[in-house]
Amino acid sequence: MKLEKILDKLGSIEKNSFIKIIDNIISKNPKNGKVIDKILSSTDKGLKSVDNQNISTIFSLTANEFQEHIKCEFQEISSQLDILIDIIIRDGNCIIKQDWFSRLYETEIKQLKNRIKDLNADFENDKSELSASRKRDYKIYKSCLYTAYHNDIVNNRDAKITADELSIILTLSKELGLSQEEIKLINYSILPIKKLDVQEVIKSLKNIGVIFYSNKENTIYVADEMVRILRKIRKKEVAEKFFRRTLKLLREPIINQIAKEHNIDRKLSNSQKIEKLIKEGLSFTNLLAEGIHKTDSNLTERKKSLNELCEKGLQIDNLKGSTIEEKINSLIEHFENVERDEKVGISLDGFEKLLTELNLSLPNLNNAIRTQFEFQEEFVLKADFLLDYNIKPRDILDLIEKKDSTKFIKDNGVKQRGDDTLNILEHYKDVDNLYLENYENVAYRNLNLLKDNGITVKESELGIKFEDLTKIIFTGLGFNVDESLKNQLNTKKDMMDILLNLDNQEIIIIECKTSKERGYNKFSSVSRQLKSYQNLALKNNLRIVKILLIAPEFSDDFVTDCEMDTEMNLSLITAATLSNIFEAFKTSKYPTFPHVLFRDIVINEDRIIKALSK
Repeated sequence: MKLEKILDKLGSIEKNSFIKIIDNIISKNPKNGKVIDKILSSTDKGLKSVDNQNISTIFSLTANEFQEHIKCEFQEISSQLDILIDIIIRDGNCIIKQDWFSRLYETEIKQLKNRIKDLNADFENDKSELSASRKRDYKIYKSCLYTAYHNDIVNNRDAKITADELSIILTLSKELGLSQEEIKLINYSILPIKKLDVQEVIKSLKNIGVIFYSNKENTIYVADEMVRILRKIRKKEVAEKFFRRTLKLLREPIINQIAKEHNIDRKLSNSQKIEKLIKEGLSFTNLLAEGIHKTDSNLTERKKSLNELCEKGLQIDNLKGSTIEEKINSLIEHFENVERDEKVGISLDGFEKLLTELNLSLPNLNNAIRTQFEFQEEFVLKADFLLDYNIKPRDILDLIEKKDSTKFIKDNGVKQRGDDTLNILEHYKDVDNLYLENYENVAYRNLNLLKDNGITVKESELGIKFEDLTKIIFTGLGFNVDESLKNQLNTKKDMMDILLNLDNQEIIIIECKTSKERGYNKFSSVSRQLKSYQNLALKNNLRIVKILLIAPEFSDDFVTDCEMDTEMNLSLITAATLSNIFEAFKTSKYPTFPHVLFRDIVINEDRIIKALSK
């Protein structure tokens, strides 16, 4: 669930710890301090009086500083912060009832203790499957950690690991190729481990700002934006669902090779081994750079394997970068963009229909999904419910075994040739709604995200598509999109995109601009264009009530130039704002959108949505 949505659900006391931390970061002159000051300048009461949307924006601007704040907390070695964070960043654990969190925490401690016993037994047993080289790696790390922890006791001080010691230990673990889970097991074989009181655990997590706790609902909330920061701290470069998607494409001998390296039982089924590998907290970068290749393969062969995995397996073309490292970084960035994107890959109606028919065809799937994502609820195959956890159609399909996928395809008349997952997504795609749900991605000309969301379109068609979608939105807002009058006015030289006929010789002119670049910044050229449209309309005795310019976003300079213009009644509206206004209008009492609300220079989404809800 997005941070803004969580903040909307909570009272001021429940947000207090988080706000204090952000306030403290702001007071220390963060990197984006000037941008933050500009946001705060509208109020003289500080961050507490800022709306939730701007708090969310400020958090994104202080993400790096917040990350450093959390890293400092790891020096308190008795906090079990690594255990707790590993629980709350798992897919499906971003919204947890207190009693369920207590159960997950208790289970985690029990499993950890059992695995520590097994690991210690492997150290002593000459016949264990642990290779001699791996035992050596474990012993080196364990000896260094033991010294870092116990040298304080020897010197009659409280045992702790300093920041300098921690940085050396982390470097050592990286060079030895240890997974996060292996590190955790060795750490807690030395550090004392005991189950803490769940109320104290929740309080400590809330005090450092990583969770919110609703007293009324007895529920823990972890914002999607926070999960991404916590994953970086735990060196988990991608979400579990993307790791799974990648691992499922590998042949079983390669999975066995990786499993052997990390002391995972190769007798398990392939799916079980994949789940164990995901929970190990392996480095995604190391896996793709080293783990999936034969030990004697050269650089060219490794590049070829990686390209094939991305292009043929993950269906991602033209990854940036010439080196393996650059390509892997591009893939990680791609997965981050997919995760941030709120679109689901098929329409919401399509997702709901898919889940209904999956439940009919595969009656055991509901329990399988519950187990996989550790859900407390009984029935979980509901679109709105899953999307609150940022779980999308592709993530569900990735969990279905091949035989079940084949059965579902036959039961529901899905195309059988080609990739099963892509065929199912295509079958449940509602193209019109899907394009509207991806309106902002069309505006940004983001072909990769469009493709991931089930839309195949040529880049050359995106400008026209954006214009057509804008027409659909304004028609849905109750306006008369008058193509006939527009065509009468247009000349070969001056061709406006959209004209809204308000009757009585009154019109609204709309210009649509797509842009790959962040911050649309071409005011001089677009203003000449709009003034020519204005002159066309005035020559035909039409009164221009408003001119609207729609683009993915606008630079500060563009907004300033627009504010200084005295010749046009021009307002700027971002694609995301228009889309959100359209959604709010659907549930409002108005038969036609009251165009008088378009009165700002940059259209204020919050103000309009509040007005529509009255």
